[in-house]
Amino acid sequence: MSRALLLLCWLLLPWAADARVAGPGQRAPAGAVRDLASIRGSGELRVLVNQSRNSSGMVRGQSIGVEYQRLRAFEQYLNRTGKDGKTLKLKLIPKAKDQLLAALQRGEGDLVAPGELLNKPPGGNLRASAALRSDVPLIIVARQGDRRYRSLEQMSGRSLALPAGSVAGEALRKINQRLIAGKRSPIVIEWVDPSLAVEDVLEMVQAGIFSMTAVELPIAQRWAKVMPRLRLEPQLVLAKDGDMRWYLHRDATMLGASIDRFLKGYHEPADQDAAFQRVYRRLYKVHYPLGRAERRRLEQVRPVLQRYAAQHDFDWLALAAVAFKESTLNPRARGAGGATGLMQITPAAARSVGVGNIGVLNNNVQAAAKYLAMIRRNFFNSPQLNERERLAFVLAAYNMGPQRVQSLRAEARRRGLNPNQWFFQVERVAMEQLGMGVVSYVNSVNKYYLAYERERYLLEP
Repeated sequence: MSRALLLLCWLLLPWAADARVAGPGQRAPAGAVRDLASIRGSGELRVLVNQSRNSSGMVRGQSIGVEYQRLRAFEQYLNRTGKDGKTLKLKLIPKAKDQLLAALQRGEGDLVAPGELLNKPPGGNLRASAALRSDVPLIIVARQGDRRYRSLEQMSGRSLALPAGSVAGEALRKINQRLIAGKRSPIVIEWVDPSLAVEDVLEMVQAGIFSMTAVELPIAQRWAKVMPRLRLEPQLVLAKDGDMRWYLHRDATMLGASIDRFLKGYHEPADQDAAFQRVYRRLYKVHYPLGRAERRRLEQVRPVLQRYAAQHDFDWLALAAVAFKESTLNPRARGAGGATGLMQITPAAARSVGVGNIGVLNNNVQAAAKYLAMIRRNFFNSPQLNERERLAFVLAAYNMGPQRVQSLRAEARRRGLNPNQWFFQVERVAMEQLGMGVVSYVNSVNKYYLAYERERYLLEP
């Protein structure tokens, strides 16, 4: 590869990522910045949290997010130290990581608690709290059994999957500059779909869909407890000078002072991850859908998937992802409740769209495609839904029924969440009320679809 082409790779790939990281934005309008007195007066502290399941969230009453317990402890601290006798409550506002600081500057919250390293833009009207963790290493995470690298130089030309907003993008830009100066190929950054958070990327690395990622060491250690096939590479450090912090407006001086006093005396509970491990241990089990045997099975059913996907305006790879999740592409599979065949559709659901004899492959796929299309047409046809979110809602309804999904959307709207976004928004309500079943189902199908999409050019002759 020529030096000019290497330089072009370096310039294009990381800078493309920067387009997804929130910039300084405009200063919040006058009066939008609230300090502690006005926050206490309102009775509500608005906390912008990273929508990642690593950072925040509840599953059937159990605190799971790494920031959740710390924020609840801060809520208790503020109520202990308040002098007016009023109770102050936290309002958690989930946002994509790369949108958090811009939302803070627009006045949508009083505090940002990302739970991960975050690049604060220079200057501006924001300040960082005291460090929650100092000098956090960014390390490479790979899969057990895959090739080991002794140095970052050996990773020259390899691909690294990163979620939106990852600070590893900036670290890799500096490393790639060094590699190019030494006439080596840069490390290629694959910025993944925005429906994937850090834990989703780690699961796809464990499955072999992505080869490697880069993650803060504490986060990698946490998720390795429930994803045992991950291999942490602490010798491959991209950077180690970042601090995990909270962020707030520079003018909120009293709030900042309270945060720093609280953090100085705060100690994480020894059993902080007990519920996390109990809830998630059996959930993150996406498999590699593109092995030799899996490709052979997909090729055998591809014509029928393509036929009925075209008839009902679906991407055939979306139907393939459902089929892989439901039956690992086995037309003879039998499930609970009479669920049958490749798509694991029930006889009742098939009859509702006028299809019988679902033991036959053609009928099985036709019934599932017609049923999915009926759900989409009758319940999720609004132009306010983008196609990725529309598919997610249809999948959730395929798993547990459309009426239940609509009730989750209504509850999300009541809470101020986005009822037109399944990922990280409506799914939060599902996690709290129903557990991880439907959330895991939609996430798994989405990951299989993205895995197929990456190799579409090989799967479509």
